[in-house]
Amino acid sequence: MNKNVLILYYSRHGATRTMANLIARGVESVADIEAKLRTVPEISEVCESIAERVPDDGAPYVTLKDLAQCDALALGSPTRFGNMAAPLKYFLEKTTELWFSGALVNKPAGVFTSTSSMHGGQESTLLSMMIPLLHQGMVIVGLPYTESDLLTTSSGGTPYGPSHVSGSDNKQPISAEEKRLCIALGKRLAQMVSS
Repeated sequence: MNKNVLILYYSRHGATRTMANLIARGVESVADIEAKLRTVPEISEVCESIAERVPDDGAPYVTLKDLAQCDALALGSPTRFGNMAAPLKYFLEKTTELWFSGALVNKPAGVFTSTSSMHGGQESTLLSMMIPLLHQGMVIVGLPYTESDLLTTSSGGTPYGPSHVSGSDNKQPISAEEKRLCIALGKRLAQMVSS
């Protein structure tokens, strides 16, 4: 049975989903490591939201079993006022049983985000996503400065994890540097579990 890197994300306008697919390319560039893409459903502001078990398009919805059985995790969200989006946070808040069992202890994890502006809270969002992963006992994996794109990018990209600047209309394409940094995170996570 191949090892897998779970790429769990929430995407509203598609940029975070595109980043997740690039991270999957990086994961699958390492022999015998599978990328498993999963997302979370929207949540309602006024009542409990009931979603179909499988979304109309994109990745299937994540289950606690997906999370428990992963060998590594890449967690992605658009930025919402310097923090992760509510649907992803809502899912993470339901992982208490994994915390009790220690199912995620010592597993590598990385984070990624998309913002509409350069100063829209990329780094604080990435840091906020690390906090529940640290509570779960996961080992945080960032991007080292041997990834030269970190030194030259004028778009997204941080040592905390890949990021993307989508523009105020959410239509800015992912830059070449942002693409390479997404692929690099996927490859790095896969290499950590390939032995």
